[in-house]
Amino acid sequence: MSKLDELKTIVGEIVDLGHSRALLEWDAQVNMARGGAEDRGNLIGTLVGIMVEKITSEKTARALEEAEAEVAGLDDDNDDVRIVRSARREFDRLTKVPGDWMANFARLTSVAQNAWEVAKEKSDFAHFKPHLSEIVNKRREYAGFFAPFDHVYDPLLDEFEPGMKTVDVKNIFAKLRPEQVAVVKEIASRPQVDNAFLLKDYDGQKQWDFGVDVITHFGFDWNRGRQDKSVHPFTTSFGLDDVRITTKIEKNWPAAAMFGSMHECGHALFEQGISPKFRRTPVMANISMAVHESQSRMMENLVGRSLSFWKFFYPKLQSLFPENLANVSLEQFYRGVNKVEPSLIRIEADEATYNLHIMLRLELEIALMEGSQDVETLPEAWNAKVQEYLGITPPNDAEGVLQDVHWSNGYFGYFPTYALGNLLSAMWWEKIERDIPNLHNQFEHGKFDGLLTWLRTNIHQYGGKYTSQELSQRITGGPIDPMPYVRYLRTKFGAIYGF
Repeated sequence: MSKLDELKTIVGEIVDLGHSRALLEWDAQVNMARGGAEDRGNLIGTLVGIMVEKITSEKTARALEEAEAEVAGLDDDNDDVRIVRSARREFDRLTKVPGDWMANFARLTSVAQNAWEVAKEKSDFAHFKPHLSEIVNKRREYAGFFAPFDHVYDPLLDEFEPGMKTVDVKNIFAKLRPEQVAVVKEIASRPQVDNAFLLKDYDGQKQWDFGVDVITHFGFDWNRGRQDKSVHPFTTSFGLDDVRITTKIEKNWPAAAMFGSMHECGHALFEQGISPKFRRTPVMANISMAVHESQSRMMENLVGRSLSFWKFFYPKLQSLFPENLANVSLEQFYRGVNKVEPSLIRIEADEATYNLHIMLRLELEIALMEGSQDVETLPEAWNAKVQEYLGITPPNDAEGVLQDVHWSNGYFGYFPTYALGNLLSAMWWEKIERDIPNLHNQFEHGKFDGLLTWLRTNIHQYGGKYTSQELSQRITGGPIDPMPYVRYLRTKFGAIYGF
């Protein structure tokens, strides 16, 4: 056995342990009784402890060094070089973090996620506050393991977006913010579109059936995946051939399930499209979340909210809900699902305001990590930011500071990737429309295989082989740029709102 093969065997076992943890976490959100949170936390903590011990062992360190020597001199783009480099990144990251810290943090977040669900249901931040306080303290500790750094938020961001710095995100958002605010202001100056037909009673099972039909057309492989329901929609995988998504059905707001399923399907298509050569390697596991989110946001918005998409699917939806949609034209429906209006809930936000939701979360996360914002007054700070950015104030904690699951999981550093994903999706969409001139005609006929083939060829197959900036360079010839997204917003909403 070569030294490289020896390393692949070791990291394959580590990836398996990570997938086992993911399975336990999926079950906790989909099936587990609430009373099982503490026991499940102990299970996950034990598993994480074993995983960290294996990653940071002398055996792994030796195998890694020997594999690095074996691939030395190979082209930087070589798959094995990238596998070894990704393994090195994980080894260096986790050897800086004590194993007992990782295990204890896993237990903490497992219990916290359950507490968040209860708190959200009761709209009671106080129930979640002690858990969040401990998580914030732990994330500060985590950052400290990587000192010195340019900014305390850098190690957290790097966990989800390899190579990205806080200053990079701030600079991108500084360029984006005034442009996006200007678009929102132009829309606000025009007569509002009507989406009252969406605020009616829509049968839950029919919503589910429609979502299944859509993502089947998108190319979701049901032999290698499934969909379930959860409080907060998410995607997870336990290998290339076991990819699971969830959705949330709201009786009086069908857009939640429709676009939620499309969003998660985008993630799933990516996972199902990774090259088998990266099976059980860190390249499969360590994917830029901005790249991942570019796929979910693309399927949800650039595809799912397009007129060409609805030319095919709207008759199907009308036939399911004639009592609500029989007298609503295609044009009315298209305008309605693209209504721009400041709203409280991020996952239900329109395209023009969505990034503003992300920016306020980024600012609060940075403030929490810097210590300039405490958990005690977080609901008030949240409400003030929402008022500043969107001109509205949450009436309760459930629609405010408790709306997202991410902090209960300890995912500080994740939110910026949603906005970065939006920017990447628009950059790549311009390239896709040039490469597939009849793309929208294909959509009108329910054909999405041309798009999927392009995504598989240019993005999906690589998994985490490239950073977001590297992939951006490969596809577009330049770094992440907010202007294609701005152009997309101006073109689309200029036509809808007449500016």
